[in-house]
Amino acid sequence: MATERDEHGFDAPAPLGHPGRLGLPGGHSTGPEIGEPLPDFSLPDSSGRPIQLHADRDGHKAAVVFYRSAVW
Repeated sequence: MATERDEHGFDAPAPLGHPGRLGLPGGHSTGPEIGEPLPDFSLPDSSGRPIQLHADRDGHKAAVVFYRSAVW
C-alpha cells in the first residue's frame, strides 16, 4: 500500500480523504485542559491487571500520554 503525505508532513498508508485522517468535528471536546485534574479511570497494565489512576499512584504525580490515533 502506498503512503500519502498530508499538508502537515504526516505520512500514512490511509488515503488523504479517509475518515481516520480527518480531524475532530468543530466543537468536539478534546478532553481536560492542561492542569485540569483527570477523572479517575482504570486501564490494564502490561500484565493485564487493572490499574486505577488515582488510587494506585497514591498521591504521587503521574504523566499520562494518550495517542489520538495510530496508522499501522
